[in-house]
Amino acid sequence: MNDHSPSTVADEADVIVVGAGPGGSAAAYHLARHGIRVLLLEKTEFPREKVCGDGLTPRAVRQLVRMGIDTSEKAGWLHNRGLRVIGGGVRLELDWPELASFPNYGLVRTRMDFDDMLAERAVEAGALLRTNVNVTGPVLDEDGQVIGVQARVGEGKEPVEYRAPLVIAADGVSGKFPLALGLAKRDDRPLGVAVRRYYRSAVKADDNYLESWLELRSAQDPSRLLPGYGWIFGLGDGRVNVGLGILNSSDAFGKTNYRHLLTDWLGSTPEDWGMRDEANAEGPTLGAALPMGFNRVPHYTRGVMLVGDSGGMVNPMNGEGIAYAMESGELAAEVAVQALARPAGPERERALRAYPAELSLRFGGYYRLGGVFVKLIGNPQIMRLATKHGMPHPTLMKFVLKLLANLTDPRGGDAMDRIINGLTKVAPAV
Repeated sequence: MNDHSPSTVADEADVIVVGAGPGGSAAAYHLARHGIRVLLLEKTEFPREKVCGDGLTPRAVRQLVRMGIDTSEKAGWLHNRGLRVIGGGVRLELDWPELASFPNYGLVRTRMDFDDMLAERAVEAGALLRTNVNVTGPVLDEDGQVIGVQARVGEGKEPVEYRAPLVIAADGVSGKFPLALGLAKRDDRPLGVAVRRYYRSAVKADDNYLESWLELRSAQDPSRLLPGYGWIFGLGDGRVNVGLGILNSSDAFGKTNYRHLLTDWLGSTPEDWGMRDEANAEGPTLGAALPMGFNRVPHYTRGVMLVGDSGGMVNPMNGEGIAYAMESGELAAEVAVQALARPAGPERERALRAYPAELSLRFGGYYRLGGVFVKLIGNPQIMRLATKHGMPHPTLMKFVLKLLANLTDPRGGDAMDRIINGLTKVAPAV
């Protein structure tokens, strides 16, 4: 190994999954459950921190249930009933809808626990997890098809090649693996930036609603509206997760100190919430990009499937990424199982192309609507009008909640479901 030529590990896996976040672990779990030999490669060690809102909608809860995870309060989860929306001088509590397709509760759990739990579930199903493995790029055959990954392993960063006939890239927003294949991000799709911090708060820590702030007031000048949208999620352990997000349709995008913005907003919150006091803060303010609306495509090419943030699957309507990472991970696994049952070559490729086709069918029209929504709310005048006239009408806001959280019954359902499902069908897929 002194010459730094890579050692090759072949015939260890049918599928290599790059990244053990929610999307990668979900893919690995569902593959392993079907008897596929899976190698799950993670660049860090568990448990590890991840920047996130920590709040899970019923769409994400459904994916946890599909992985056989105990989501009870006894198992350490904080349940929530819905969304509390604050804006336009109105405070509205909207319960999650009662649907056949989704549970009627959301969850909160820090990513430190959450990601570790999902990776462990994949291992229990039979996946082989290797941590401290930094995947640097693909291994290609003479036809340019991906037949494995190059990596640096362990403290010494020794070069290793792992081989498998199929690779699932679930390496998050950085998307280093797809970038190495020449798959760059698309600039015509929505992009968000979010920052968050933990605070100790006796008042808000056990809140059973996720709180969404459509308007952020400056503590220094209460008459001034700050750019962006905020959230406060109780964690159930004496702490809250508070943060804000800004979309690239806003004039303030990329020109604002988001950490100062968060502090300015929190300075306007009630004193007994504890978020004005730096002494109550736990850890630094951390930020991350939110790649939205399929901003990296194609989702399958040359032996590689993209899952979750790697394929830009964050919901443009509400900034949710975990549900879509896990859902795309399960879908990728289902398609891969069928493909690997066919001989290598045109037959297998035909099966693998079902993955981007199904993603487009499932989310393409909805994400197109999301792109329109992002452009509209990037205009402060439109946002002010929508908040002022929409918030006082609970029935309209229930419709908005279903639309933004992508929670409808695909068949049957009520009139709201039928309208939303109809809109997503007629919208051209992104």
